[in-house]
Amino acid sequence: MRAVRDLVSKVAATSASVLLTGESGVGKEVVARAIHRASPRAGHPLLKVNCAALPGELLESELFGHERGAFTGAYREKPGKFEQAQKGTILLDEIGEVPLRLQAKLLHILQDGEFARVGGERILQTDVRVLAATNRDLEGEIRAGRFREDLYYRLNVIAVHIPPLRERRDEIPALAAHFLAAANTQYGRSVEISPALMRQLVEHPWPGNIREMENAIKRLVVLGNAAHFQSQLGAAAAAAPAPAVATPAASAPSDEAVLGLKAIARRAARDAERIVIAQTLERTHWNRAKAARMLQISYKALLYKIVECGLTNDEVSVAS
Repeated sequence: MRAVRDLVSKVAATSASVLLTGESGVGKEVVARAIHRASPRAGHPLLKVNCAALPGELLESELFGHERGAFTGAYREKPGKFEQAQKGTILLDEIGEVPLRLQAKLLHILQDGEFARVGGERILQTDVRVLAATNRDLEGEIRAGRFREDLYYRLNVIAVHIPPLRERRDEIPALAAHFLAAANTQYGRSVEISPALMRQLVEHPWPGNIREMENAIKRLVVLGNAAHFQSQLGAAAAAAPAPAVATPAASAPSDEAVLGLKAIARRAARDAERIVIAQTLERTHWNRAKAARMLQISYKALLYKIVECGLTNDEVSVAS
């Protein structure tokens, strides 16, 4: 990350396009904001567009704006992000999701700084720095014919790769302490992380990276149940003992002690389903439509299961 920080300090003062790469949740948006804050454009807007959250027609309108009557429902003209971010910075998140037709229009604006609104003929000028982020292999997308090679080279003037959290394990204790303090303040709690739990945090692979970790710490603070939290992590070095499902507790008998095998299996399946859904939502930035596709269930079924599992998202959702 020191190398990333050094690169950010070098490129921030320029207007060069930057391509941020890395797995979902590694902090690409954080790096983009650092570039903008350190640039001469810091006094102007930084606007983010999630290219995966909108279908092609709506994405085109979001980026370039539209004229009144351009399509059904366009009752008034609307400036797009490239107008709103004038002299500032625009972050095109999940750039690999942009349809080919729109890629040509993006290429034109990067080359000439000119564009037209949807349904309009007037050519508009823009002075905007473009940052793009992706968790896809764009070179592979080019070979598959899904991404324009010329656009790739326009975006990839400077490439910044952010490594996954599992390659930055020495950062985990500091990150955990930071997220824990923030969550304790937000929810009015005083939860602490034991040394055993911290070891498990360091050993966990974190497929959803920093975003997954932040949300996991929030769950720990909200639920206040370290043992349940440790079982959810599912790390090989879990410090908490496995729940006793086959033997009654040594103290007073509980309902678990007399559960039949089928009931235990059903409960285990529900718990596993909840964990998988939660992790998928975190990895997709709570984009429910994308999560439903990954889980291979319908959008409506996913919404039902989110409610059934009691899952919540404390951040602004990108899809409703």
